[in-house]
Amino acid sequence: MPITLPSTLPAFDVLSKEGVMVMTPDRAAHQDIRPLRIGLLNLMPKKIQTENQFARLIGSTPLQIDFQLIRMTDHETRNTAAEHMATFYRSFAEVAATGEKFDGLIITGAPIEHLDFTEVTYWDELCRVMDWTQTHVHSTFGVCWGGMAMINHFHGVPKHILDHKAFGCFRHENLAHSSPYLRGFSDDFVVPVSRWTEMRKSEIEAVSGLRILLGSQEVGPCLVEDPGRRALYVFNHFEYDSDTLKQEYDRDVANGTPINIPRNYYPDDDPARPPVNRWRSHAHLLYGNWINEIYQTTHFDLSRIGS
Repeated sequence: MPITLPSTLPAFDVLSKEGVMVMTPDRAAHQDIRPLRIGLLNLMPKKIQTENQFARLIGSTPLQIDFQLIRMTDHETRNTAAEHMATFYRSFAEVAATGEKFDGLIITGAPIEHLDFTEVTYWDELCRVMDWTQTHVHSTFGVCWGGMAMINHFHGVPKHILDHKAFGCFRHENLAHSSPYLRGFSDDFVVPVSRWTEMRKSEIEAVSGLRILLGSQEVGPCLVEDPGRRALYVFNHFEYDSDTLKQEYDRDVANGTPINIPRNYYPDDDPARPPVNRWRSHAHLLYGNWINEIYQTTHFDLSRIGS
């Protein structure tokens, strides 16, 4: 079954060409089925790239997905056309005012790691979003900074500044083979990492109810399950395209920003050679397992979510 997207959203053509099943809302309305409503609270500056990345992953399951794009109410993006934002996004204030509910919500990362959480201009509203998920969303997936924000807001776990950027493709270990979110996962695999901060294993394990599902000897915890909040927190980037780390590296080099070559990414660590994607299959497994778990546990009646 397909993911439902407006035919004019750039992701519609991108995913269609990749073979992902996509459907317009008009066509979806004629199917006698309740699609899963999945929202994307997009905090990244490159909105369209991020839309494509997450739509690709959640649109590759056998279930019909109604994909909704959400933005912070008062924060103006400088990297995406205003027309695109006005056409495809609704503010959180608009969404909250309707009282509508979602089967799932993804809260993306944001390039603001250097700031304390409370220094972020939209932190107060994001706290309202996170509290709202407890009554209006069946399962929430916080990604990178978004995951760190959630685990800090709900449990007080601090983030710590690293003395150098964790940047590259790092080996990770499956720590919870029986978890439904890790069905099909290898014992050992690679995940892209791009961050200046970390959440520490000891501080996460000190919180009752939190469970680390994936971790790395080099870059620490990766995926944390929070059953009490019906949430997952992932600190690394399964969703990245093959060239996303390259784009970040090239940007920093062009700007004169000190940056190391991303580790274990280019063949022979040579930036002149095209990188090889070694995480795509596990990205599809993770988000497919999340969608499947939502499908198995969510209410058919959306109004009952969070009640």
